[in-house]
Amino acid sequence: MSGTNAALRPPADAIPPVRHPDAPAPGELIGAHYAHCFGCGDGQAHGLHLAARAGEGVTVTAEFTVREAHQGAPGLAHGGVLATALDETLGSLNWLLRVIAVTGRLETDFVRPVPVGTVLHLEAEVTAVAGRKIYSRAKGRTGGPDGPLAVRADALFIEVKVDHFIDNGRPQEIRAAMNDPDQIRRARAFEVNP
Repeated sequence: MSGTNAALRPPADAIPPVRHPDAPAPGELIGAHYAHCFGCGDGQAHGLHLAARAGEGVTVTAEFTVREAHQGAPGLAHGGVLATALDETLGSLNWLLRVIAVTGRLETDFVRPVPVGTVLHLEAEVTAVAGRKIYSRAKGRTGGPDGPLAVRADALFIEVKVDHFIDNGRPQEIRAAMNDPDQIRRARAFEVNP
């Protein structure tokens, strides 16, 4: 059952999340944070091409279609791909807070199989913030936004400085992102995941 891990429960002094005034408006497509991201980028032939939209408050919705390249068992989505979809959706929340954060912990429950050809409808929300820690949760449904629950996750993201990526990423790609004249694209390139 999700949320059983004490590390995923906000401490008593956690505060409610506050949507940044410059966050995308509700309904606005958040878009890819990096073209080569397996989760949201369009530069990955077999990637998820997940499209997230800003919701009300500190929430997002997203969709992705399970393709043949995403199989684990014959005709069914690989669990790791489903976990990636949840992680990508949860990571998109950080753009509403306008912070750079990486996944610290992700607890995933697989409720029912997700067949190839299925559109997975995802929704995520930030539940609390405590210092650099951002607590969030997500659900994925089949057959529509109100369809049967297929997957769910609780997550802990940790706010980091851009140095985290500079110190650990491939130098040529880091330089290219840092030299992008578009400040929004430059900031978003360093948005999610370690």
